[in-house]
Amino acid sequence: MNYFFIIFAFFILYSVNRLTTSLCIQKEIPEENQQRVFRTINILVTILLISSYVEVLFS
Repeated sequence: MNYFFIIFAFFILYSVNRLTTSLCIQKEIPEENQQRVFRTINILVTILLISSYVEVLFS
């Protein structure tokens, strides 16, 4: 179960990063702001994945 969740988490992070790249291109976000956008989204998605893992682990 743990390995499945880890593989799933990497897939989710990869997909979200691809969508973020599309967003930055579509909205023409400047290069210096893209780093902050990626960092914020990745931190929030990581928090979401960790909280989901903890919930599945203790339920």
